[in-house]
Amino acid sequence: MKASELRSKDAEGLQKEIKELQRAQFNLRMQKGTQALVNPMQLRTTRRAIARAKTILAQKQAAAK
Repeated sequence: MKASELRSKDAEGLQKEIKELQRAQFNLRMQKGTQALVNPMQLRTTRRAIARAKTILAQKQAAAK
């Protein structure tokens, strides 16, 4: 998801998105452990998407203060 799409969400929506991405990351790690992971780049993109969402959430919270 692009940063512009994440910025359009509210704080609750961002937290929900982070939870979904963390679940996806967990599933990918389990696939990696069982040698079932087809595309290892998914781990990298998911990790970066989580960081992007957390950064935007922190920015929104700082702006609210």
